[in-house]
Amino acid sequence: MSGVAEYAVDEARSRGRKHREASPSARSEFQRDRDRIVHSTAFRRLEYKTQVFVNHEGDLFRTRLTHSIEVAQITRSLARALRLNEDLAEAIALAHDLGHTPFGHAGQTALNDCMRPYGGFEHNLQSLRTVELLEEHYAQFDGLNLMYETREGILKHCSRANAQQLGELGERFLKGEQPCLEAQLANLADEIAYNNHDVDDGLRSGLITLDQLESVDVFAVQRREVETTYPGLAGRRLIHETIRRMINLMALDLIAQTNANIHEHQVETLDDVHRAPRLVAYSAPLLPKLKELKSFLRENLYHHYQVLRMTDKAKRIIADLFGAFMADPRLLPPQYQLRAEDDTPRAIADYIAGMTDRYAMREHRRLFAIGEIY
Repeated sequence: MSGVAEYAVDEARSRGRKHREASPSARSEFQRDRDRIVHSTAFRRLEYKTQVFVNHEGDLFRTRLTHSIEVAQITRSLARALRLNEDLAEAIALAHDLGHTPFGHAGQTALNDCMRPYGGFEHNLQSLRTVELLEEHYAQFDGLNLMYETREGILKHCSRANAQQLGELGERFLKGEQPCLEAQLANLADEIAYNNHDVDDGLRSGLITLDQLESVDVFAVQRREVETTYPGLAGRRLIHETIRRMINLMALDLIAQTNANIHEHQVETLDDVHRAPRLVAYSAPLLPKLKELKSFLRENLYHHYQVLRMTDKAKRIIADLFGAFMADPRLLPPQYQLRAEDDTPRAIADYIAGMTDRYAMREHRRLFAIGEIY
């Protein structure tokens, strides 16, 4: 691959796909993966799944879909700067939230609580399950039949027990090895996106204020820079200029530190990447500033009473749905009733995880509201 580092993933040396297919004629294998992800049903549903604010609360807040697109943009830009495989990095970024439940992290927590006696629920594993089994687009196989490296990159975390059941995808967890740099990069690009864009959505909603953010160094310093460069600037332009600089600061820091780590550990091949410590990282001086930002968002936005009210409702909706379907699997749609014959709890989890916010609320009304007929 021209212009790409030796330690980047080269599709010519890939472990390939589970099911053999003819090579694409006008695009790379990882471009094909990206395209399959974008055209998947699960990707389309992300438009109506919560990031922080439940979908119906406002048209301008981010959803899982807009978040995934923003993560993909950041990932691709960083991959180019680091001379990595841009198409693979973008595909991983676009797929990273395919298995997320409705109602964001509240939905995941609730579904994991319901599934605890049956192996638990984790959205990264569900994303992998989605692309390997649940998508129904092709005559020859279940799922999307993605390249090995794309599937590996989707799986950020995995317990030893689950890894033992995943075959070759679980090997790196059992051996204590790292994924490719493209996967590591998508993971931190996700963090860059949600840290900054949650600030934006929090300000837009009025749940946090510019005055409160003065206590967060990484925001306050960038704001001062904007106000010095553009005296009198206010409103949305001030916010956007500040957040743009925050994203740039984090991205440039990550590029510099990652290159330094690659040099320090004398990484020359993909095998070196797998054996080295985690290489994609921020610098030591920036880490406490990012921790401060995360703490601020957790305390002032994610734990804001208005957000907690909605997440509490969300948890009850998920728990109620799971309980009703477990009590009588005949309430499930026909295709999930068939899956339930083999594993009822997992079939229910698949159904609930695939719901959008508004579909979950509608399904809850159908099952529990007096007067709802269908």
